Amino acid sequence: MDHVIALNERHLRRILKSYIAYYNQARTHLALNKDAPIPRPIASVTAGQIMAIPEVGGLHHRYERLAT
Repeated sequence: MDHVIALNERHLRRILKSYIAYYNQARTHLALNKDAPIPRPIASVTAGQIMAIPEVGGLHHRYERLAT
């Protein structure tokens, strides 16, 4: 929260909800062998180009391969 200014309670709740989704679905955790708490499919190396998807209002990014 050091990099965000919450405008009001509703805005803060929306930011926190977005971060919790990012933390559980996309962020890698060393204790989980670099997987997320909610496992995600592993893309093939030949699946296509890598695309950055902004998360939490652009503060973090999730990287996925585009389907060819």
